[in-house]
Amino acid sequence: MSNSILSVAGLSKCFGERELFFDLSFGLEKGQKMALVAKNGEGKTTLLELLSGNQQADSGQVIWRNELKIAYLKQDTSYKKGTTIRDFFYEKSGGLADIIREYQQSLNSPENHDVMQRAIDKMHQVNAWDYQSKIEKLLTVFELDLNDWDTEIEILSGGQKKRLALIQCLLLEADVFILDEPTNHLDVNMISWLEEYLSAPQITLFMVTHDRYFLNAVCDQILEIERGKGFKYSGDYEYFLEKKAERIEAESAEIDRARNTYRKEIEWMRRMPKARGTKSKSRIERFGEIESKSQSKKEDKNLQLGIKSERIGGKILEFHKLSKNYGKLKIIEQFSYVFKKGDKIGIAGKNGVGKTTFLNMIMGLEPPTSGKIIRGDTVMFGYYTQDGMPLKEDQRVIECVKSIAEIIPLEKGKKITAAQMLERFLFSRNQQYDYVSKLSGGEKKRFHLLTVLMKNPNFLILDEPTNDLDIKSIQVLEEFLLEFPGCLIIVSHDRSFMDRLAKHIFHFKGNGEIKDFNGTYSELLEKESNLKINEPKKEKTPSAKKDNFTNRLSYMEEREFKQLEIEIESLEDKRDRLYQLLNSGNEQADQLHQTSLELSEVLSNIELKTARWMELAERAE
Repeated sequence: MSNSILSVAGLSKCFGERELFFDLSFGLEKGQKMALVAKNGEGKTTLLELLSGNQQADSGQVIWRNELKIAYLKQDTSYKKGTTIRDFFYEKSGGLADIIREYQQSLNSPENHDVMQRAIDKMHQVNAWDYQSKIEKLLTVFELDLNDWDTEIEILSGGQKKRLALIQCLLLEADVFILDEPTNHLDVNMISWLEEYLSAPQITLFMVTHDRYFLNAVCDQILEIERGKGFKYSGDYEYFLEKKAERIEAESAEIDRARNTYRKEIEWMRRMPKARGTKSKSRIERFGEIESKSQSKKEDKNLQLGIKSERIGGKILEFHKLSKNYGKLKIIEQFSYVFKKGDKIGIAGKNGVGKTTFLNMIMGLEPPTSGKIIRGDTVMFGYYTQDGMPLKEDQRVIECVKSIAEIIPLEKGKKITAAQMLERFLFSRNQQYDYVSKLSGGEKKRFHLLTVLMKNPNFLILDEPTNDLDIKSIQVLEEFLLEFPGCLIIVSHDRSFMDRLAKHIFHFKGNGEIKDFNGTYSELLEKESNLKINEPKKEKTPSAKKDNFTNRLSYMEEREFKQLEIEIESLEDKRDRLYQLLNSGNEQADQLHQTSLELSEVLSNIELKTARWMELAERAE
């Protein structure tokens, strides 16, 4: 039997006059993990929408094997107003929500044994215990401490919403996962866990990601869309880079040959007599083909970031015994550092340890609790935030830029207009007059980067700049930042991006502690990993066990555990009474038969409940 689960044939999609891709064909087999690579605006998210059935192609077919369960993680997930965390987790779980809710209600009336028993039996039948346990495990992995499941999702942060959507996706245990930027808003520990999970041989995956380390570790197939055409490579990201370089070289050689032939053909066409014979006609037809090929030198439009930056003085940025806390929560404690010219520093640490708070303090958006921040007089900050800039959706792109500046100074005294600046950031003249609401997530990020750089900063602060950017744009941004003469602070979970740019890390360890580490992000992770391996193993205390999600009982399970003890004890008393009746010799034959049947049912219940009790007891120790 064929392992093919997806066949895409002749797929084309346009938006107005803009052709995203045409005649796109590829397949996906069970267990394969394919990454989609393309620039922003070339149709990555649109293709995912087509594969998931949320949009229709202009032509071509998307054929999935029958009876497949497909889980789709969107880049931006929307929620109905009033949706609670509980509603969200159980909306795609079939009838599990009603069964678990019935069981929870039965715990409020433990004296009603029959109602509780029916609820427990239903939980067993659909394996609801397992589903509940998986939710709690994933909440722990993705560090979502959600005690109140009746909390409405709309009050959560963007990162929490994205992680909730990822958890819901993983809970489906689908045959195929379609994931759009799954590592956004994840710290390195979460990314490592997801990397291992998705690498399992039984998982089939079609994914868009900008994280090159993650892509290289997980995927064994690459589909590239370039200038509307699809190119498939069987191998990891390193293999893709090698083969793409070979393809570009071969194309360039072919185009150069076509150009030489084209010049000769032009000379021949000009010398041709007006009367054309059969041989001449065939040569004219061939001329059309050569002309097309010779002019097909691809426009490899890349981001251009040659922006002027003002000179920076001797005094740049200094922290003197800097501290920040919210009540008892320590963010920074007694941290000191003096920036030198050309410092490029990465900031690492788990989500929620205060990295963004630290950046906001530098920018004067949050005051320190104690200590000093001294900023040099010549320092001009450029601050790229996770949330981006507030954009008026009903304003045209060109109008947004002109509201900041109509003329932008470049290096060596050159100047460009707002329209030219937009072209450098890959916004065509037509696109410049589109409304902001039409921009994709990646295009809005690129637009935000433009507004930061056009102010000519000499100290850049970038908070997760690679989220939603395509890989090519990230590579261009890397090259620009490597040559950037000013100072740089980067917060990013993109290991490749951090390794190339930052040779010095501020490691936020939590509880106010910041370690000043001289080395790359990967070297820091390796050092931390070795420290964990070599640290002496501690005896597990009851409190330590509770911190481990594999040994922790939920509130529901704790109540069930206590109730099972009562029920097993009651059943054992009943068992003993039935044994006494059977051994008394006072019962008639029909009574003996009835007592034996009752005893058999009681013994079966004891066995079932004891097995469940032992399962919970093992984790409750």
